[in-house]
Amino acid sequence: MKKILHAIMVTGLMAVAFSACKTQSQAPTAKSEKKNVKGTWVLNNISFEGLPKTARITTVFSDIPYKCLEGSVWTLPNATANGTYAITSGETGCSPITQNIVWSTYDRGGQVYFQFKELLSGVKAKNTPDGYRVELISAGDGGMTWRAPVTVDGTTAYIVYAFSRR
Repeated sequence: MKKILHAIMVTGLMAVAFSACKTQSQAPTAKSEKKNVKGTWVLNNISFEGLPKTARITTVFSDIPYKCLEGSVWTLPNATANGTYAITSGETGCSPITQNIVWSTYDRGGQVYFQFKELLSGVKAKNTPDGYRVELISAGDGGMTWRAPVTVDGTTAYIVYAFSRR
């Protein structure tokens, strides 16, 4: 009886030891990705995936010409969910501006999203009905990538935003 009890105890201890060594792969969450998003970013490039040749996208957030948004600096500070993006492009049709935003990350159906609202002077975020939500594809030391689905001619295409950490 002692041998059986000893064998059961040894087997139990081995199971606990092996389960402690098992690596667990967890999907990114809004909370874990928010830590990676915090910081200052430069929007290096806006590209388009799956866009039909006949389609033409010229503006993005708030009808900003996408070429003006390239090179913009996004400040997403550690302490709060308030931040800014600053457009400094000297291209024709681009107006330099610093826009205050409130931002967060959001989980939906296993996908993490980056979302933000532009804050107008004297208007609180809760009173701003419109905002933007993009898929957060990656965020970390290697850069950050957003992907926004758009429907063009009945087909889903994507606007891809590629950032580097500043």
